Amino acid sequence: MTSWTSGLLHPALLVLALLTALLAGALRLLRPNHQRALRATWALLNLTWCAQLLALLAASQGHTLLEGILRNTAHVCAVWASIQIGTLLVFRVLLPALRVHLPQIAQDLTLTALTLAWGLLWLRLAGVDPTQLFATSAIVTAVVAFAMQDTLGNVMGGVALQLDNSLRVGEWVQLDDLSGRVADVRWRYTEIVTRNCETVVVPNSWLMKNRFKVLRKRPGEPLLWRRMLHFHVDQGALPNRVLRTLEQAVADASIANVATQPGPSAVLMEMGAGYHHYCLRYWLTDPQFDDPTDSAVRVHALTGLAREGIRLGVPLAERLVTHEDEHSRNARDQRELARRTAAIHRIALFASLPEAEQHTLAAHLVHAPFVAGSTITRQGSVAHWLYLILHGEAEVVVDSSAGRTTVARLHDGEFFGEMGLLTGEPRSATVRAVTDVECYRLDKEGFGLVLAARPALAEEVATLLAQRRAEFTARMQQTAAAAPPVRSKDLLARMQAFFGMEPGD
Repeated sequence: MTSWTSGLLHPALLVLALLTALLAGALRLLRPNHQRALRATWALLNLTWCAQLLALLAASQGHTLLEGILRNTAHVCAVWASIQIGTLLVFRVLLPALRVHLPQIAQDLTLTALTLAWGLLWLRLAGVDPTQLFATSAIVTAVVAFAMQDTLGNVMGGVALQLDNSLRVGEWVQLDDLSGRVADVRWRYTEIVTRNCETVVVPNSWLMKNRFKVLRKRPGEPLLWRRMLHFHVDQGALPNRVLRTLEQAVADASIANVATQPGPSAVLMEMGAGYHHYCLRYWLTDPQFDDPTDSAVRVHALTGLAREGIRLGVPLAERLVTHEDEHSRNARDQRELARRTAAIHRIALFASLPEAEQHTLAAHLVHAPFVAGSTITRQGSVAHWLYLILHGEAEVVVDSSAGRTTVARLHDGEFFGEMGLLTGEPRSATVRAVTDVECYRLDKEGFGLVLAARPALAEEVATLLAQRRAEFTARMQQTAAAAPPVRSKDLLARMQAFFGMEPGD
């Protein structure tokens, strides 16, 4: 055993091993989540103590050569353990405290480099020239390098990915049909965690040779990912109307993880046999929720198309297979008319009308479904129709200088928007769907036919409108947007002007 070894083994080795054990114990107590990373350190420390005890036993038996080997083993293990705990403290404690977060590959490469440096130093201190050792084993080195070319490719790939910032921990990536968040970049592979909480291991060399997508936040800008949803719409629908409906259905809805700016946009992609192919594009703010958000946007788009009476398109061959005779069509129409007439009966404005006039109104009802979060009508907008709620719940919200106030909740059988239908004035409140809401919509044309047949109805309706407006005003007394009371005579005059009726008709 050399003099440098014997001089270091007793006090220095003991101090180094004890200090390493104390640091490892403190780290385990303060950071329990690093317990797995400490396994190598504890294993090396145990080897140090075992080798030291065996060296003492060999010394007591007079086995000088065995004693030297064991003490050198204890020395190597103690220094190696100190390198392990030092690297762990720097990369897991010190740098995170300084808000510097490096991938696992940086720690692995640093540990490997320090371990190799210590091995070369130990060989030189032991009297062995490492250069001669490498020169005599050139063939072995070449064989080992050839056998480890895949491993070396993974290591160099991981280093290159980090040096050029092409892949960062925490970013969302897409590899062919796989997408997930980068959890860590190690010396051999990159860990990607999918939405299903599956950890996918991708070799770094594969990432260097193939193309992948990275969803990266630009400096000073939010993270946005443009999604594209496709719809086949009946070719009889006017393209501009379809585009406007798709965009408005998303813009007017409060859908989680959908950016308001940039807004949604729709384009006509192509024209097929029996349908037109449209694409609705919107910006997603969190890639983790792409499928649920796509589904919510589709629901709003489909209900928007349904409200406008726009049918989805199918290939022409399928349409020819469908057969419906006149009898079945009449039966279906009669059932729908009965349903609409029952809905008219629910409205106090029209409950006293003769059956024929109720049928006239029912024939002009349009099915208008909304999904939860949709804006049914917006304060200040002009729309000449009335809504009747068949099923669901909606809230009435008023925006004023005092802020936004919810003044009412609407349920099955209630109606709203009568002022827009009867006087043409802008909406006095915003109505939003709290749950999925199924409505019928009555337009000005249908009610105008009834008024033309019986002008005296205008005065009765004006009286009911005044009562409704008084109730609405009472709910708004606590807000700064409370409207002044309106007399039935004033409403009657406005109705007659809106429908082009002469006063006194």
